Amino acid sequence: MAGDNLDNHGRGTASWSWPSIHPEGRKFALIAAAVSAFFAFLAWETLAWPIGLLVLGILAFFRDPRRVTPLGERLVISPADGLVTMIAQVPPPRELSLDDGSGGPGLGSEPVTRVSIFMSVFDVHINRAPIGGTVRRIVYIPGRFLNADLDKASEENERQHILIDRGGGVMIGFTQIAGLVARRIVPFVKPGDMIAAGQRVGLIRFGSRVDVYLPADTDPLIVLGQRVLAGETVLAEIGRRATIEGVNQ
Repeated sequence: MAGDNLDNHGRGTASWSWPSIHPEGRKFALIAAAVSAFFAFLAWETLAWPIGLLVLGILAFFRDPRRVTPLGERLVISPADGLVTMIAQVPPPRELSLDDGSGGPGLGSEPVTRVSIFMSVFDVHINRAPIGGTVRRIVYIPGRFLNADLDKASEENERQHILIDRGGGVMIGFTQIAGLVARRIVPFVKPGDMIAAGQRVGLIRFGSRVDVYLPADTDPLIVLGQRVLAGETVLAEIGRRATIEGVNQ
């Protein structure tokens, strides 16, 4: 059941279930189904069948499976499904680093670790909060639609920055970046909202990327090339430094 607590000693119950479809996708599926039915009515099967298959693709893209989020105030959870394509030391985006005029500090200008997660059209595109806390700012920036796997996409593509304040001086920023096919970033939260780690915060339509900016003195607990799941995979533990190696096999 959604909202149940589970642990590593077997407490709780777990069972497989069909993932739900997010409401954002239902309207697209209905439109495609109506077009397919129209062509089928006209006996234009060469058009009806491909569009009918498109309906299945849309439903798969907007699937919204349940996730079990590990609990712990120092844990940073992956905000996106996908492939870890870049881990680098970079200055935070100016939209997250500077004081926004409200008196709330940003991430500062010192370099931090950025973890970039690339989402293909086959991944779940619902994004989730990496930590619990208060949404301090959401900054949308129009831009280009370069391949989201390119490093410069973080500065040139359409994107949306989100800053979450956990309290105690700990803040984490992350950026939703549109890609070649993506054409809209849809937020589910607004500044001032209190959110929990793993809570759904938005989606990006049709292929994209999410960058996560870890706090200082925090190393990722994942390696380059690893696949992660939104709301489930632990990206880092705040204040923990560690060198982790992996084998591509």
